[in-house]
Amino acid sequence: MAVAHARISVVIADDEPVVREGLRLILETQRDLAVVGGAGDGHEAVQLCVELRPDVLLLDVRMPSGDGIWVLGELADKRLLGGDGTRVLMLTTFSADEYIDEALGAGASGFLLKSSSYEEVLSGVRATARGDGSLSPSVARRVIDGYVASRASRPVDASDAARLVGLTGRERSVLELVGEGLNNLEIAERLAVSEHTVKSHVSRLLAKTGCRDRGQAAALARRSQGF
Repeated sequence: MAVAHARISVVIADDEPVVREGLRLILETQRDLAVVGGAGDGHEAVQLCVELRPDVLLLDVRMPSGDGIWVLGELADKRLLGGDGTRVLMLTTFSADEYIDEALGAGASGFLLKSSSYEEVLSGVRATARGDGSLSPSVARRVIDGYVASRASRPVDASDAARLVGLTGRERSVLELVGEGLNNLEIAERLAVSEHTVKSHVSRLLAKTGCRDRGQAAALARRSQGF
């Protein structure tokens, strides 16, 4: 007898009704995804997350009555962000959005361009629900470029360095690749190991560094400049 799997619940928060409706139509074509709510501003997004506890929040960076960064802070304060709570996939119009680094550092699991393809939207939501996080290719390029630039220009913060002391060499390699925006399968291919092994490394490095999720781990990796 087949076992029914729970659907991934999603709340869409964007101040443009046409964007919310377009994303809803894309997601609801899939049996494993369920749109459970829509919000037009930051306060409404927080309220829906408190009431519905969705698996994923698709969150516009720029919204009235509390932008995406504010929403991340509110969810973190309420202990609803990441882990067993709601994982957040940010929405942005431009790959050079000035809020990308701040949002990832605040706990967002990834960034999705509003111009992303149908397939990118679906894979991004599923990856975020799994805890892998997701970055649109052009956003990933910007993040990597910023990471490389920071390695050449900034010393490692002492508190960040202390969080990395207990990592093994392989865990540090995995962390660096997480910082580049790679998912578990991509990291496994890069390191020539199994995806299960990568998941184990990620779980251990999250525990050792005190990172809540991959978004925070990615931010730590970028700040650490290759430790």
